Amino acid sequence: MKNLILIRHAKSSWDAPLIDKDRPLSKRGINDAHLMAAHVEEHLPKSYVVWSSTAQRAKNTAYIFAENLSIPQDTIVFKDDLYTFDEKNLADIVKSCNNQFDNLILFGHNGAITNFVNTFGNRAVENVPTAGFVSLSFEGNDWSDITKGTTETVLFPSDLKKYDPPFTGKQVY
Repeated sequence: MKNLILIRHAKSSWDAPLIDKDRPLSKRGINDAHLMAAHVEEHLPKSYVVWSSTAQRAKNTAYIFAENLSIPQDTIVFKDDLYTFDEKNLADIVKSCNNQFDNLILFGHNGAITNFVNTFGNRAVENVPTAGFVSLSFEGNDWSDITKGTTETVLFPSDLKKYDPPFTGKQVY
């Protein structure tokens, strides 16, 4: 079985006149990335490989998750080809993962992520928002053969922000 976790980069800043690839996270993006990272550990497999787009906002999001989840930053693989907005390109990249890894966490961009989730998952998702987290599982042991999988977890910052008091992972009665 192969498991893929797709995390869309957190909200980026448009404050400075930078090229798209160099845009950093906004304050909201930083906060949302920390919020999500603090609540996804139960949805992660025990071992995994982490890939990220080389865009600054994706790298920063990956670093925040790494910090919160005790992932050594030097284990994150940054890939230029993950700076894509096309689900076919994203699928080709995912399918290139070495089969020695059963679990892949990938930090990337929309519309590639939303369209990938809707193509390969079994649950329609209108839009994966910034800092959104979606996990998919696939039968078989070969990344290059993945087709339709099962959408296991869909978690967005808005899911965690709607609780008053804020979501802690424990139900209050």
